[in-house]
Amino acid sequence: AGKAFRKFLPLFDRVLVERCAAETVTKGGIMIPEKSQGKVLQATVVAVGSGARGKDGEIQPVSVKVGEKVLLPEYGGTKIVLEDKDYYLFRDGDILGKYLD
Repeated sequence: AGKAFRKFLPLFDRVLVERCAAETVTKGGIMIPEKSQGKVLQATVVAVGSGARGKDGEIQPVSVKVGEKVLLPEYGGTKIVLEDKDYYLFRDGDILGKYLD
């Protein structure tokens, strides 16, 4: 995956994320059919842009860093395929929050 990101860098306030895998088994051990699995809203940040320019011309840095886990909106984002893996591109302002360890 490291080579793919050398070929693609998000611009401005864009954030490239990889969605986490959907749960396929419940805590009780019951298999969940693919059609019943909900949309995964948790993702890991894999690349970030430099930030957007404010009204005064200063660059406002992106609020997340590479490696952080974030909460995404149910809809939105642009799907990008890099080396046969699906990634999604969101604006920094579209990300709902980040998980703290």
